[in-house]
Amino acid sequence: MAPARRYQFFGRVQGVGFRYAAAGLAKAYGIRGYVRNCRDGSVELVAEGAQGDVEKLLDGLGQHFPGYIERRTDDECIPGETFGGFEVRH
Repeated sequence: MAPARRYQFFGRVQGVGFRYAAAGLAKAYGIRGYVRNCRDGSVELVAEGAQGDVEKLLDGLGQHFPGYIERRTDDECIPGETFGGFEVRH
């Protein structure tokens, strides 16, 4: 199992159903973690799962929101939080 990764999406990603689409895809691929809106207008997604499944999630988001995502950052998370599933955080 790959360590959790933190992705931040920038562009028109709030108010378009991005978090709920991410949650649906994450659950379909068995990915644990969370997704939440950030104050700066971006969306943070933390994903823990097999690398191939995480890539499917990211590809799916790109297909669901063409033209909405302007850029994405990717960082390894500091271990510490344990995820039992995937949730939309507010």
